Amino acid sequence: MPNQLKNSQPEQVIKQCQILIKKGHLSEASESLDKLLAKNPGHIEGIYCLAVCQRKQQKHSQAMENLDQILAQVPDHGRAHQEQGYLHKALGNTAKAIAAFEKAVALNPALFGSWRVLADEPDYSMRQEASKHVDWLSSLPPALVSVSSLIHQKQLHRAEWLCRHFLKDNPHQPEAMRLLAELATKFQILDDAEFLLASCVQFEPNYKRARLDYVHVLHKRQKFHQALEQATTLLDSDPKNSTFKIGLGNAQQATGDFAAAIRTFESVLHNSGDNYSIHLTLGHALKTMGRVEDAIKAYRKSYNIKPDFGDAFWSLANLKTYRFSSDERQQMREQEASATTAINDKIHFCFALGKDLEDSGQYDEAFSFYHRGNKLKSEQDRFDSKRLELSFDIQKNNFDAAFFERNAQAGCSAPDPIFIVGLPRAGSTLLEQILSSHSQVDGTMELANIIGLAHRLNGRQVIQDTPRYPGILNKISADDLTKMGELYIEETQHHRQGAMFFIDKMPNNFRHIALIHLILPNAKIIDARRDPLSCCFSGFKQLFGEGQQFSYDLGDIGHYYRSYVDIMDHWDKELPGKILRVQYEDVVADLETQVRRILDYCGLPFEQACIDFHRNRRAVRTPSSEQVRQPIYQSGLEQWRNYDSHLEPLKKALSKPTQID
Repeated sequence: MPNQLKNSQPEQVIKQCQILIKKGHLSEASESLDKLLAKNPGHIEGIYCLAVCQRKQQKHSQAMENLDQILAQVPDHGRAHQEQGYLHKALGNTAKAIAAFEKAVALNPALFGSWRVLADEPDYSMRQEASKHVDWLSSLPPALVSVSSLIHQKQLHRAEWLCRHFLKDNPHQPEAMRLLAELATKFQILDDAEFLLASCVQFEPNYKRARLDYVHVLHKRQKFHQALEQATTLLDSDPKNSTFKIGLGNAQQATGDFAAAIRTFESVLHNSGDNYSIHLTLGHALKTMGRVEDAIKAYRKSYNIKPDFGDAFWSLANLKTYRFSSDERQQMREQEASATTAINDKIHFCFALGKDLEDSGQYDEAFSFYHRGNKLKSEQDRFDSKRLELSFDIQKNNFDAAFFERNAQAGCSAPDPIFIVGLPRAGSTLLEQILSSHSQVDGTMELANIIGLAHRLNGRQVIQDTPRYPGILNKISADDLTKMGELYIEETQHHRQGAMFFIDKMPNNFRHIALIHLILPNAKIIDARRDPLSCCFSGFKQLFGEGQQFSYDLGDIGHYYRSYVDIMDHWDKELPGKILRVQYEDVVADLETQVRRILDYCGLPFEQACIDFHRNRRAVRTPSSEQVRQPIYQSGLEQWRNYDSHLEPLKKALSKPTQID
């Protein structure tokens, strides 16, 4: 091995070996990689590089064995699937090669080599589509192809550096701007992404890729009416484009025009009746409108087209009131057990089977599926408890009554918002439904504005960096805090229907109480609290869309609950009387007393409609949508007891550590 590699870091060794492989020095590269892996067993990129080397040496079985090892640990490693495609092709297994290349480009659409092989395959049914991808990637500067590939490999900081470096020499290159916006979105710096894409479509009005991304970013920022305008412009440019129609339907749905969204999705299906994902999307729109039977038909149509589409089954289970047939149960079990079923589909099947078995009273087996689904999900989306604990420590150490007194003149004085915070599955949707039934209160949705502001204040951070937020709240002027509050009121205006007050029901806003109080000192904050075991286990068996990584492990969710209680205790001490705690079990036991208590806190007169909340037909977009359309019931209060023997990790996490003197 060359002397310069002996003491190098693994990444340096791999980089040097890649150069050796390109030059054809395969034995030398193989020797270096063997030594690297002896010191760093299981190093994914080292194994991948060795597999490439072995394929080129025609050591096919060894290469395949190494690729199988990678994919067992990292199933979404696109380049490993591509390598398998090359191996199958070399061995004459055309069908397997095509399947591997298709999997590769599904995971990483920037893999030029896979598209090229598919485009050159004479009997490949999607050859024309593959050729379009080859032409597109060929038209791009190589640096931007690399940026795109790095994004799909989740090497985001490296991709950002390369993209910014390219933009210095090519400041208005539209694809570079679009890619940088995509990176900003992944970093949760959505205002940067919006600015970049707005500039891009201004420079290049006909660049449809950028405008479509612009629609998506506006949607993420909950600027739904602007998203609708852009989606309409996009569809006008190509009225038959189903992707653009879907974008319009999503925008219509987001603005609350569900009838129009349903018509749009149905028009897509008129020409593409076998589009299983649109049947699912249509089902979601129908469910939100309360058309449950029609939603069920749409979900069933979705899985009839694609039998291993786990999301369709989970969507049925997530109605909470649906009961599966014996044939559906059998199909779910077979698909969940199949080696060809994708990980995301397996996760959906696990949660659907868990719900079905729970409904049948088979609690031990139900737990085994919940546990399996959560384990798969947590492996995909790991929870970083240390960053959360650091954030709370900063808040407890820096933001006390004296701090808020020093900032008493800051913030926007508007009393309009009523924040409902807490953990998911703690009853926040129920409280929102009760309050939104009042004539002076608008119900909205889980608004992302506060979390978005926190991300902006934190800026781009490498994982190892000390976060700027929330400590930066110490350094923001009173004028800037006031402007932030005013901007919040302005940006949330389009969610309102004209009532004096409105609800912001984002549970995770409990992490940002200091920020909320600084920018909106007259806002009301309601803490939706539920018994810890009931709340935590209910969260554990719910498959969330995004943002609840803590909920996929019993230990994590228990520690998270304790951290939540601890930080809320801090605010009760430092901001006495600011936050109203409402216990879910008390609402169930005595609805009227709790309704009057909530209304008194909000300064609202009593209205009977708040008691009759289940008659409110407003659109509800959370997993509790069907439950809050029914009167209060007590049957779900302590469902955790059915799983008591499995919950030791949760109980241990919830119990406070022994104090040592």
